[in-house]
Amino acid sequence: MATSKKNQLIGLDIGSHSIKLVEIEHGKKGPVLKNLGIMGLPHEAIFEGSIKEPEIVSSAVRNLFRNLRVKNKNVATSVSGFSVIVKKITLDSQAESTLEATIQEEAEQYVPFDMAEVNLDFDILPTEEAGGDGSTQMDIMLVAAKKDVVESYAGLLVMAGLNPAVIDVDVFALQNAFELIDPSSKGSHALVNVGAEELGINMLKDGVALFTRDSSYGGAQLTRALMREFDVSFEDAEKIKLGGKQVEGGDKRLEKIFKDAVSEWSNEIKRALDFVASTHPGQTFDAIHLSGGSSRIPGFAEYLETMTKIPVKRFNPFAALAVNEKAMDPAYLDYMSPQSAVAVGLALRSIGDK
Repeated sequence: MATSKKNQLIGLDIGSHSIKLVEIEHGKKGPVLKNLGIMGLPHEAIFEGSIKEPEIVSSAVRNLFRNLRVKNKNVATSVSGFSVIVKKITLDSQAESTLEATIQEEAEQYVPFDMAEVNLDFDILPTEEAGGDGSTQMDIMLVAAKKDVVESYAGLLVMAGLNPAVIDVDVFALQNAFELIDPSSKGSHALVNVGAEELGINMLKDGVALFTRDSSYGGAQLTRALMREFDVSFEDAEKIKLGGKQVEGGDKRLEKIFKDAVSEWSNEIKRALDFVASTHPGQTFDAIHLSGGSSRIPGFAEYLETMTKIPVKRFNPFAALAVNEKAMDPAYLDYMSPQSAVAVGLALRSIGDK
């Protein structure tokens, strides 16, 4: 469905390693990738989802907008990590007038923060059949995010001269991007996004989230392991990780560090799959779709596929977008596609969205 031009938002994925910007234009022939860019951030300017250096980060955001000549100042961004709780709950069916109060009460048992400190939101999911006694139940996706974290991200955008129109959650932005590629949303899919500091999982059945989780795994743990093993700076460890700097006689040690990380990430994903299998007996998955900059680590996809016995696919969020190849280098798009999934999902939001 086309979004009117005045309601369009810029998708801005503010990660701990870099900021990704995506601008999508909705034309008569469908969505078009109008703009794409990335801006690196200094080490620990954002750490574990907390903005430690707001001036530096807001300056990077401003530079990204200026370099790409983006005029639209209305932005969708997202939060994730320990400050965000996503939980599927089941309630007796009731009128919307009483639902909010019920959810507020229910949330207290699932949210490990003072309720005065969180922003609470919910979505009514498509429901299944009525109970045997004629009563019906409703499935609710409950989302609680710490107010101070939401406010820090909104404040950062304001500092950069932008309007924070939507603040989403990473795993739902990922789902939004996936639905663009697979509009029918049939079947069961595990969306896995591996960034610098976080591994986000969203497991879908027929377009509805069964289970979501954020874990503290990612490319940064590889970088830290390389710093320790080879006694090098953060910058040099990053270069080694990306293959831009050789380490004399370090092949075996390098291989072990990469293998250990890939094994840890795969174990975390397998634990989530096992949990879903235990709570939804008979549930199987058609594929695991990998995204995030760290999903490119050599051997990860193959190891994960061997461990889970589920086909592992590279998630290309640009697959359903029209692209002007004269304006955008296909090789750059291909390189950027894994780490752009969240930003694409955010750019598909519009002003006024819940």
